[in-house]
Amino acid sequence: MQNPFRPTAGATPPIVVSREGLLQEFEYGLRIGSGAPGLLTIFTGARGVGKTVMLGAAEDLARSQGWVVLSETATPGFTARIGEAMRAAETELGDGPVSRRIVGITAAGFGVTTQLTPQQQIGWRELGQRLLTLLAQQRTGLLITVDEIHAAERTELAALAANIQHFIREGLPIALIVAGLPAAVSDLLNEGVATFLRRADRIDLHSASIEETAQSYSELFAQGGHPISSELARLAAEGTGGYPFLIQLVGYSLWREAESREEPIDESAVTEAVAAARRRNEQTVIGAALAVVSARDMDFLLAMTVDEDITDVGDIGRRMAATPSLVGKYRARLIDAGLVESAGYGRVAFAIPGLREYLRAQSRR
Repeated sequence: MQNPFRPTAGATPPIVVSREGLLQEFEYGLRIGSGAPGLLTIFTGARGVGKTVMLGAAEDLARSQGWVVLSETATPGFTARIGEAMRAAETELGDGPVSRRIVGITAAGFGVTTQLTPQQQIGWRELGQRLLTLLAQQRTGLLITVDEIHAAERTELAALAANIQHFIREGLPIALIVAGLPAAVSDLLNEGVATFLRRADRIDLHSASIEETAQSYSELFAQGGHPISSELARLAAEGTGGYPFLIQLVGYSLWREAESREEPIDESAVTEAVAAARRRNEQTVIGAALAVVSARDMDFLLAMTVDEDITDVGDIGRRMAATPSLVGKYRARLIDAGLVESAGYGRVAFAIPGLREYLRAQSRR
């Protein structure tokens, strides 16, 4: 059995821990059609917590039910690309018999980067109505997924929301699932950019259970011919902090360790795997997240490293010698960036596992 772990953004992992039941409403909605609550869903959570993976799981479910899937990321021009993908899907499906069972076509990424003019927006809606009417006749529907929604240009998001709302009012078989960072998604909804999305099922993804992670490791490694004791499986799971991306990284690294050794997996193999996973997490997640912060934002983060867990915002202000209004500005910016999260009134915590340790190590250099 080859290494089943794929610690790459968006890759489907071999184990999805503590996510059971999250798509039940969506799956039910696929069966009953237009207007079902689960067909309008928002996934939120910190970087690396598995938002893109959940989008992929929803897409697979939709395809299994014969729905057409259009998958996009909220970079400039994403609504125009969805329109081009709908046009391609209509062309592909338009000549088929009404009773034909669609097997789930994904059509996206046509490279259109211009924004839609008002006239084009009308055309987009008419195109969507034609496609959705065709799909309704074939007893299926259309799922649109949009990742990184916090980065969406506001006018594009508003146009998408208005059209989706129109399709729902018309009773057409449409589903929309989006994903983004929690605070930024809240801001989008509070700004009224896509008011009707406030009625969407909002699913906040959190860390997985250590116990479930350890059990999954034990079962998967045994299946692959690399048995691991329950004690070592738990040690490996604890090294992930329940963070889904680290679950994949630790599993990947530990599998490599197991393949390179003639003797069974021992504590040193787990220790090496956890260390390698954390180094990779620093490069791919933490480093990228910190690349966009300002010097004063970094001062805010460094002030948080003094504490072992949760930090009072008042303490940060004293350590930075900054006024409450300035501290509030940095706090809001870092929450939007997915680096810190609210831990109650006047308190914050790091949103990415390993970030505190990384900053401490960097500050000692």
